[in-house]
Amino acid sequence: MPFNGEKQCVGEDQPSDSDSSRFSESMASLSDYECSRQSFTSDSSSKSSSPASTSPPRVVTFDEVMAAARNLSNMTLAHEIAVNENFQLKQEALPENSLAGRVKHIVHQAFWDVLASELNADPPEFEHAIKLFEEIREILLSFLTPGGNRLHNQICEVLDTDLIRQQAEHSAVDIQGLANYVISTMGKLCAPVRDNDIRELKATGNIVEVLRQIFHVLDLMKMDMANFTIMSLRPHLQRQLVEYERTKFQEILEETPRKAEVVVAS
Repeated sequence: MPFNGEKQCVGEDQPSDSDSSRFSESMASLSDYECSRQSFTSDSSSKSSSPASTSPPRVVTFDEVMAAARNLSNMTLAHEIAVNENFQLKQEALPENSLAGRVKHIVHQAFWDVLASELNADPPEFEHAIKLFEEIREILLSFLTPGGNRLHNQICEVLDTDLIRQQAEHSAVDIQGLANYVISTMGKLCAPVRDNDIRELKATGNIVEVLRQIFHVLDLMKMDMANFTIMSLRPHLQRQLVEYERTKFQEILEETPRKAEVVVAS
């Protein structure tokens, strides 16, 4: 998504009604923690004396420590999904008066202003618009079920960026027509709660604003799918919760150092 600065966080709003036939994807797992590799040696003088302190410190790799942290995080998430009926993901915009919010607005506006100037040029420049349609195509394909071959092929044919680029070279590309096709396809794939957003997209006349709002609604659709998947997973997690937590605790115990003095190796 171009300049997608919104973040996902846990909310407790009731999930909206969705047509289960429109969703089948699994929610992506939490992304791995990222940080610099560092090493440190624990200060043995700060530890209370004990028989264990006479043993040499165990070397623990950075990956082992982070694996234990990931297991704890995933276990906590699974527990929260299972026991909290109101658990869902939501998008939270940055405060407009914050520095990050102002920077995001400026960068977004600059991008769409450049796109507008390119499309209004004589002759028009379509390269940025073509890249946007390429990204839109991949997002639409990610919404499809494994058996959705007909719509998959149609999306790939209509949003074939090589073909669109050839049309642009001969001033024969129909950007508005492509946008209309995208909106129509979104209407087939979205949850019923997004029907009003689709109607608003169809009523928008400015092509740059249409593309901008298409990405906004696609973000909402991705969040709808994630929350639908959470709702679908909840009964299964509730049945498997005890065994799941027992297994994860065992993994944490195996990956977490048992001695007070450790050396983390990079």
